[in-house]
Amino acid sequence: MILLLLGLLLLGLATATAARAVATPRLEAAERAAQIGAYGFADAEVVGSAAAGGLAAAVDAIAGRIGSAAAPRIRRFSEAEVRNRLMGAGFYGTPATTFLGYRILSATCLPLAALFLSLATGVAALGVLMVAVAAAAGWFGPEVVVRDRAQRRLAEIEADLPELIDLLVLMVEAGLGFSGAIRIASGQLQGPLGDELRLTLQEQNMGLSMNEALSNMLSRCETPSMRSFVRSVLQGERLGVSIGAILRNLAVEMRKRRRQAAEERAQKAPIKMLFPLVFLIFPAIFIVLLWPAIHSLSSLGR
Repeated sequence: MILLLLGLLLLGLATATAARAVATPRLEAAERAAQIGAYGFADAEVVGSAAAGGLAAAVDAIAGRIGSAAAPRIRRFSEAEVRNRLMGAGFYGTPATTFLGYRILSATCLPLAALFLSLATGVAALGVLMVAVAAAAGWFGPEVVVRDRAQRRLAEIEADLPELIDLLVLMVEAGLGFSGAIRIASGQLQGPLGDELRLTLQEQNMGLSMNEALSNMLSRCETPSMRSFVRSVLQGERLGVSIGAILRNLAVEMRKRRRQAAEERAQKAPIKMLFPLVFLIFPAIFIVLLWPAIHSLSSLGR
């Protein structure tokens, strides 16, 4: 049993290392191409040559073919929904069919590896269970990873948005237009929010209006603060209200919302501390306090 657990651990470590080795060059090339494209110098041949080539491109091509062939046969598969989840997680250049192909590949390769491991270790009785667990992990694992990354990314955007609004207030009240303030702020901010701003500016450079680009950003990053920011800006543009006054009121609202979120987390802390107290700390305290009395009573009984 110990050998089986050790083999599964080594198999998972090898799979994660191989996936990281395959994905790292592609992600770095896509990040460089996105940074170049954010400044308006993107060229189709440059981007294509940066993203293509090597083992990653071959694996992407195989996954894309498999996903394209399997997508019409899966009733619950929605390309638009999967695409929104991928963009929310930061995978801008990954098509939905390619992601589906990766899920199919992982759901096929992991059970084969688990079956080989069970046969090699001589634990054939658990082979069926290992194959079933590996198939479920291979199919649902990529979806769980994407959802977890999207949630962490949205949390970072929610935390960085008040800083963006403060920057916009300063620049707009100094005389800059809203589009120019967004462009300068995108160069000052790093992380997911900076990436979203640069993508919004690139969409505007490609012909969309600022309102449409902001609406697309809201569809990618559906958080309460982002919803308030985009809707307030769009409503101000529609009604002709001063954008500086709107942003200043929005900054005050963001500070109140951040304070309320901190108070909510502080109120949840005692309840979260209750479980480790009951299951970890109290048993140790009871053993230390009651064991001498129990030992003395048992000695008197003898």
